[in-house]
Amino acid sequence: MRERTLGTLTIGQAPRPDVVPIIDRHVAARVRRVHRGVLDGLPHAEIEARYKAQAGEAALVTRLKDGTVVELSRERMRDGVQRGLALLENDGCDAILILCTGTFEGLTCRRAWLIEPDHIIPPMVAGLIEHRQLGIIVPIASQIESEHGKWHTLDRPPIFATASPYSDGPERMLSAARELQRGGAAAVLLDCIGFTERHRDALAEIDLPVILSNAVAAKAVGELLGG
Repeated sequence: MRERTLGTLTIGQAPRPDVVPIIDRHVAARVRRVHRGVLDGLPHAEIEARYKAQAGEAALVTRLKDGTVVELSRERMRDGVQRGLALLENDGCDAILILCTGTFEGLTCRRAWLIEPDHIIPPMVAGLIEHRQLGIIVPIASQIESEHGKWHTLDRPPIFATASPYSDGPERMLSAARELQRGGAAAVLLDCIGFTERHRDALAEIDLPVILSNAVAAKAVGELLGG
């Protein structure tokens, strides 16, 4: 079998040392990796001028290479994401995973398999949850409304709480999960690529299933590229 190449595209800056280890656990070592970020090489001032979310805009959250956390306009990021996909196709990628659980409309690749977490995770979780109540932790409160539509496949509307994987500690994570548990959640989904195993571990004492979005996406990619 010829060498396969996986491209990963973060809406921030590559690489993502918090997320890449999760991908590496589920994608075979023989698969070549290429990492790119929509904001690669851009100074802070240009990022703010081009992409900073304004009041009322659907926002996405990411962390830059220097650790700065930024809120970005989902609408204006869309064109940057499409350009990033084109660059990764030019790099020879067979499959491209977007490292964001936000919803983007109309993204395309000429040849490569495009893996969009917001297309994979909601139906998979709906199949697992069935009639039960799903609780979702999102990084910022505005995403409760802006990302709500992607959960239409659930039998019951989800309930939400907020905690950021980038700026909140384990106490805030646990508080958000307990809020969902009190609301009747039978399972908790961490709906941001930035949530990792340490965030899931912080929720161990609530004794509910906790689903990592990036692990779901990585497992799907691993299957697509042959384990």
